[in-house]
Amino acid sequence: MSDPDITFYRLQACPFCERVMRKLAQYDLDYQSRFIEPMHSDRNVVKRISGKRTVPAIVDRNTGVTMSESGNIVEYLDRTYGTEGSDPSRTASESADGGAD
Repeated sequence: MSDPDITFYRLQACPFCERVMRKLAQYDLDYQSRFIEPMHSDRNVVKRISGKRTVPAIVDRNTGVTMSESGNIVEYLDRTYGTEGSDPSRTASESADGGAD
């Protein structure tokens, strides 16, 4: 079996990384986690792939996209892997209205 197409660069206990991880799980996407150095100046792996030393960062070989910053990544995952018109906040209210009992 080959490696997943998405590589997710992250830190442990990073709330921004957790946000991206929840989105990956929401869309049931397989990904490979790569934990990086906590010291900002030692994050050369991330600097090489994204041009920045910030996390989270992803590389999606399906689309050729490399990006960092959780807000950008979440928007990208929604656009690329979400169903048309999908809105996670709407889903919760729709099920509260009796849609998923």
